[in-house]
Amino acid sequence: MDAQIWMTGNVGGEVEYRQVRDDLAFASFRLASTPRTRKAGDWMNGETTWIGVTCSRSLAEHVKSSISKGDPVVVVGRLRTTRWTDQQGVDQERMIIEATSIGHDLSRGTSAFRKAIRPVVEEVSVSDLVAATEAQADADDAEEADADSTAA
Repeated sequence: MDAQIWMTGNVGGEVEYRQVRDDLAFASFRLASTPRTRKAGDWMNGETTWIGVTCSRSLAEHVKSSISKGDPVVVVGRLRTTRWTDQQGVDQERMIIEATSIGHDLSRGTSAFRKAIRPVVEEVSVSDLVAATEAQADADDAEEADADSTAA
């Protein structure tokens, strides 16, 4: 079972981005969610909930270029607990959201979407694949024959 969650709030700081390998990137930020209630005709802020948000791969790249401090966002993902031992030897834990989707909260403003450009993958037909495999096999046979005649 997985704890799926969605949460709205404001990005609490700049997005931290790190590239681990050519094909693996991570982004993270803190999300602040403050409930507002109405009492006696006046709006009041409740206690702010802070939660870490992490994401990887293409989502991390898109977050890096699309989200900034203060932006109202909607985050969808899995609720996780991270655990570590601090420098004083005390066990710590924090709830985070491993995001699967992040976007601007359009109830609070507008946004312009730009579709990501994906690398072009060349389509290869089965007959082209068979022909290329046969050509490689013929080249390998010719190379072996040439090596045998040179050795003799």
